[in-house]
Amino acid sequence: MGSKRMSIRQSSPWHPVLLALAVVLSPACAAGPDPDLQAQVFAAERAFARTMAERDLDGFASHLSDEATFVEGQTLRGKEEVIAGWARFFEGDAPPFSWEPDQVEVLPSGTLALSTGLVRDPQGKAIGRFNSIWRQEAPGVWKVVFDKGSPLEPNDG
Repeated sequence: MGSKRMSIRQSSPWHPVLLALAVVLSPACAAGPDPDLQAQVFAAERAFARTMAERDLDGFASHLSDEATFVEGQTLRGKEEVIAGWARFFEGDAPPFSWEPDQVEVLPSGTLALSTGLVRDPQGKAIGRFNSIWRQEAPGVWKVVFDKGSPLEPNDG
């Protein structure tokens, strides 16, 4: 079941969008990201991942924006549809996959952030990469608005 996270996040029609976003924002981000906001998003992503390890579907739901959109084989639109679509991954005692952020980028406005990192099967083997867009919905409160996976990159281990 470890390949489920990969199948959800494997193909990547979002790469052109993310690349365009990076090119457009590069001059604005020249001063570097706000380390406090980056730390908030790293912490939010790690807490989000911990919900899978702890088998906590309600906790998972608490990290989703009402507008959350998860792009997989079938796009899941809205918090309730994402929860329903992901409930199967919370069944059983052992998580079918895990993830950990290795990069976070935050817009200079502090309103949106990108988190990405490796997805691993139950044995710890890297099987894909996740890409999540977070929105700061209140001061210090970050929620996932978009999620899409991609294959491993050449330097991923």
